[in-house]
Amino acid sequence: MAEPSVHGRIHSVFWERGPHQCLHSADLMQARQRSKQRKRGTKVARLFEQIDSQPSEIGEITLRRRRIPALGDRDIYEVKLGEEFLMSSMFVDAEVALSDLGLNETEGDNLSVVVGGLGLGYTAVAALKHQRVAELLIVEYLEPVIRWHQQEYVPLGKDINADPRSRYIHGSFFDLANAEPESGGFDPEAPGKQFDAILLDIDHSPRALLNASNASFYTTENISRMARQLKPRGTFAMWSNEAEDNVFMDVLREVFTDVECHLVNFFNPFQNRESFNTVYVARKPG
Repeated sequence: MAEPSVHGRIHSVFWERGPHQCLHSADLMQARQRSKQRKRGTKVARLFEQIDSQPSEIGEITLRRRRIPALGDRDIYEVKLGEEFLMSSMFVDAEVALSDLGLNETEGDNLSVVVGGLGLGYTAVAALKHQRVAELLIVEYLEPVIRWHQQEYVPLGKDINADPRSRYIHGSFFDLANAEPESGGFDPEAPGKQFDAILLDIDHSPRALLNASNASFYTTENISRMARQLKPRGTFAMWSNEAEDNVFMDVLREVFTDVECHLVNFFNPFQNRESFNTVYVARKPG
């Protein structure tokens, strides 16, 4: 049976134990290979590099890149907040599915879309692949994460920066979601603007929060406040690291129609089995 796993939030035990054990033996092998290749004059890619580390509103945030030889010739990007792993480019299926599932349920053309949580850019870039998207606002609370994309320290920064439909918004998604429409909202250039879709990927789940203050968002009152920024029949979609949450489903049903929770399966090489994330999708009445 598949088990819930990280999308990026690498806070689970298997990462702390599994890859580090693999890396230990892999490092020894790579050291031997490096020694041989130096003798042959061959350039060797680094196994690990800390790209940047900056203070943020909620603690020190670090961007790292590593290679795991057993997983092939690929760079793996990771983000840590303090001592907690937040995200990794190893597992991005559900981040992409968040955009695809949400936008496939969104009606119309020339869509205005909000992505809450930039991460490593996978949800945003997946949204930009939908030709019906005319405008994409990417709301991110941590300024260093925006800067990593603007300076193209992460691979997908180049795609986002090159697309004129995208715009970074530095701010708290939860504060902007609760703002009074007349004076605020997700678009600082257009207070009260309504959107065709809002795609959210910030907390691990409605119960496992990056910040305890986020808990109030997952209530009927505050989900309703956010929904004021959706057009009639607009779509709200949200990523979760955990299985379907019945309490949160009830909250969504009080505000939206056509509420579904989709299972997104993917192979986890560290556990050598299927893992899953979930994506909630709901439609505003209208």
